[in-house]
Amino acid sequence: MPEPDLLKLYRTMYLIRRTEEKLEELYRQGEVYGSLHLCIGQEATVTGACAALRPDDYMTCTYRGHGAVLAKGTPVRAVFAELMGRKTGCCRGRGGSMLLTDLSVGNLGATGIVGAGIPVAVGAALGARLLGSDQVAITFFGDGATNQGVFHEALNLAAVWRAPVIFFCENNQYAEMTPIRKEIAIERLADRACAYGFPGVVVDGNDVEAVYWVTAEAVARARAGQGPTLIEAVTYRLCGHMFGDPETYRSREEVETWRRQDPLLLARQRLLARGMGVEAIAALEAEVEAEVDAAVELARQSPEPEPEEALDDVYV
Repeated sequence: MPEPDLLKLYRTMYLIRRTEEKLEELYRQGEVYGSLHLCIGQEATVTGACAALRPDDYMTCTYRGHGAVLAKGTPVRAVFAELMGRKTGCCRGRGGSMLLTDLSVGNLGATGIVGAGIPVAVGAALGARLLGSDQVAITFFGDGATNQGVFHEALNLAAVWRAPVIFFCENNQYAEMTPIRKEIAIERLADRACAYGFPGVVVDGNDVEAVYWVTAEAVARARAGQGPTLIEAVTYRLCGHMFGDPETYRSREEVETWRRQDPLLLARQRLLARGMGVEAIAALEAEVEAEVDAAVELARQSPEPEPEEALDDVYV
């Protein structure tokens, strides 16, 4: 795999961060509605992982999936339009925050059901192999999903079939409001892979370059016909489980400790240490700010779906 471009990775992470912050602002203003689950603090996981993929590789993700969708290549304008319920959204304004899908970049869909995207990715990976393609699939899920039965069924079948799939656990320490340490009796979630006969690895989920290299190795194994890998990326969400979460289940001190490990802060420090000028980084950030603002305005000007279109593309 080629060396990662840290500046490009930082741009993607900054785009995700500003998108999430803008969505929170729009939610407060009543321009975005429904449930809103933000991934602030977890930008390095999806950015590093998706950078190791090809555009035609498959992906599934969770209801906290805005970042994964952007990292996989969906334009930010299509994301804002979707969350604002406009016809120019990636699902024509019908999916909303938890169901973002974009087949043009291999995104088979986010889902509001915990763990539901995992077997979908296994099926996509098997389908690619049966068609003679070297495409791989990646599925993003949280630590809580590893206690779902479908997680274990999918890992077992992927191992038996040697499916070219990467199981990517974003371990943000909490299954909704419950600390994951109260739900498991093992130190490493990645160790669950050994029960099914394939590798499980742990990576610092706030180090975007480390995530890239771990995922690149898993992708290479999958393309070579060596089967799946389980990656546990240890990270932390700096926001609540959803908008309005009072966050009474964790201390401010804990959050502040993790804030000092913010993946954007770490990547920015690394860029400066490698000789990137402050002005160049500021220019990139201003470019992203303008892109986000333009996407919001375009969404506001876009039409809403017509009531008579409510049953279009509904098959079941």
